[in-house]
Amino acid sequence: MNLTTKYLGLELKNPLVPSSSPLTRTLDGLRQMEDAGASAVVLYSLFEEQILQESHALNEHLLQGTESFAEALNYFPEAPEYMYGPDEYINHIRRAKEALSIPIIASLNGVSTGWWMRYAKDIEQAGADALELNIYYLPTSLDQSSADVEEMYLEALAQVKSVVDIPVAMKLSPYFSAMGNMAKRLVEAGADGLVFFNRFYQPDLDLEQLAVVPNLVLSSPTELRLPLRWIAILYGRLQTDFALTSGVHNVTDVLKGIAAGASVTMMASELLRNGIGRLKIIRAGVEAWLQENEYESLEELRGSLSQINCAEPAAFERANYMRVLSSYGSDYDVRKLMPMTFD
Repeated sequence: MNLTTKYLGLELKNPLVPSSSPLTRTLDGLRQMEDAGASAVVLYSLFEEQILQESHALNEHLLQGTESFAEALNYFPEAPEYMYGPDEYINHIRRAKEALSIPIIASLNGVSTGWWMRYAKDIEQAGADALELNIYYLPTSLDQSSADVEEMYLEALAQVKSVVDIPVAMKLSPYFSAMGNMAKRLVEAGADGLVFFNRFYQPDLDLEQLAVVPNLVLSSPTELRLPLRWIAILYGRLQTDFALTSGVHNVTDVLKGIAAGASVTMMASELLRNGIGRLKIIRAGVEAWLQENEYESLEELRGSLSQINCAEPAAFERANYMRVLSSYGSDYDVRKLMPMTFD
C-alpha cells in the first residue's frame, strides 16, 4: 500500500508526524519515533521567553559587582542586549540530523517582532529541513484590534521568509474572526503550510491557595472536529499544505484528517499518554483500512470529504448547525449534558 504524502515540499513515507512535545527533546525519543514509523518529527519549541531569560541571566552575571567601585562601570559596553544564542537547541538539531534519516522540522514559539529572524537563520544552518512558526498570543489589550493581531502574524512570517530558504509552516490558533481570509493572506505572504490548530492551555483557579495555576490537559478526540472542519473548507481553495493537529489519537482520526484534505496528521497527546509505539499500531491500521476499502494509495482518499468534493457542502456551514440542534429528541435527558456543580 502506498502511504506516501508530500508536506512542505518534503516527500514523506506516511502521514504520521509527531508534533512538538517533550518526547522530541532527546535523541532516544526521536530514534524511537523513527523506528515506530514516524515519517518526520517536529522538535520541541524554542521559546522567546527562554531566550530572553538566558539573555537577562547573562546580563546580570556580567554586571554583577560593577557598582562596587566607580572604575568598574567602564569595563563593559552599554549594549541594548546580549546575543546569547540558543546553543542547546541548535546542537539538538545537528545531532538529530546526524542520527535520523527522516526530516527534522524545527519549531519557534513567540510573539514579539524582530527576534524571529535571528534564530530562524541559525536553525536553517543547523540543518533543519523545515521550520514551524507557532505564535502563541492572547490579545488581552482592549486597545488592540483584530487587524493589529493579524498584521503581527503576517509580519513574523515575512521576517522569517526573508532570511531562510527552507519551507515555513504557520501554526495557528482557531480564534481569528475571519479564519478563511487570514489563511489566504498567510499563503499569499509565503506560508508553505498551515498547521490547524495550536492549543491554548487555559490556567485554572486554586480556591484553597487563592492563586492562578497552570493546568495541562492532554487533548481528546473531540478536539479533532474544529481543525477537521477548517481543513475541509479550505482544501482545494488555497494552494498550500495542511497539517492537522489537536485531537489525533487513532486510526479513524488520521483517516478523517486525510479525507478532509490534510497532507499530514500530527499527534503528541496520544504518544504522551500511551507511548511512542502507538505510531506503529496506527500506521498498520491506516494501511489495513485502505486495503479493506479498496484504495490503492493514501492520495486517493485525500480531500474526498472536503467541502469542494463533498456531496453536501452545506454540512460544513450554518445549515448543519440547525440540523444538529433539531436532531435531539425531546425525551433526551438534558442532565447528561450538564457539568457537575456545587450547590
